[in-house]
Amino acid sequence: MINTNRREFIRTLGLLTAGGTLGAGILDACSSKPAAVATPELFFKISLAEWSLHRALFDNKMTNLDFPVRASKEFGIHAVEYVNSFFKDKARDTAYLNDLKQRCDDNGVTSVLIMIDGEGAMGDLDAAKRQVTVENHFRWVDAAKFLGCHSIRVNCSGDGDRAEVAKAGAEGLHKLSEYGQSAGINIIVENHGGMSSDGKWLSGVISSVGMPNCGTLPDFGNFCVRYGDKAKGEPGCAEQYDRYQGVTELMPFAKGVSAKTYDFDEDGNCIETDYTRMLPIVKAAGYTNFIGIEYEGDKLSEEDGIRATKKLLERLGAI
Repeated sequence: MINTNRREFIRTLGLLTAGGTLGAGILDACSSKPAAVATPELFFKISLAEWSLHRALFDNKMTNLDFPVRASKEFGIHAVEYVNSFFKDKARDTAYLNDLKQRCDDNGVTSVLIMIDGEGAMGDLDAAKRQVTVENHFRWVDAAKFLGCHSIRVNCSGDGDRAEVAKAGAEGLHKLSEYGQSAGINIIVENHGGMSSDGKWLSGVISSVGMPNCGTLPDFGNFCVRYGDKAKGEPGCAEQYDRYQGVTELMPFAKGVSAKTYDFDEDGNCIETDYTRMLPIVKAAGYTNFIGIEYEGDKLSEEDGIRATKKLLERLGAI
């Protein structure tokens, strides 16, 4: 889940914390009552990523506490993926977490995971700084356990030689995964720009960690491995990793999946990602868990973008 504004927002946070589609009803020939409407069975479960509503959250039109209620009542989605940025100071606030959990329980909503940003570089080559990053995530592991999540999503980034950052990242992830294991929480890494958007690089890091609760969260859209230099007139993303290859490489370790969308054509298909090609990659890996809707476009409203993505998943995800 990344775009230019979000990258800038996450960068700012880092500085501050360096310390189902319904089938068509048919009329019974012998009755004026409509026949039962069938909902196709999907090979996965649908969840909603909170970043899909980031504009409403930043504009104070809603709060993190409203998120599970909106997911259930407005979109018919009963599983949610939080972003820590929207309750940054609440990780150890038991009263707040109790309130959030109660709202989920009252609305039949499952808390799936928390996406963690702004807590440091997991692949920092400075061991002391890397340890601070690891420990910064402990409170989010605890919060995830309290809420009933199965995972926290983390980033694996760092500056320097790719091999050295990979080694440092694996070390940091191993330490965090040990803590997560003690709490029954998975530590999963998203392709989230830079080195982590290189599927081969990230899958190698996860293999090096070698812990069963350390995995990936493949995002269909985050495969920019080098951002453009505005001073040189380069585009926002100067170098893209092949998204289909990347997801294929990350799926063997996947404990979550992000269905990223921006724009849709007149038939309701995602323009930037061919879902008729991407979903079979997910299915072929034997994945049956949650796929999180993460709409980041600006041509549709956030609400309509969420609905369009849900409709697309339901149309193409049938078993």
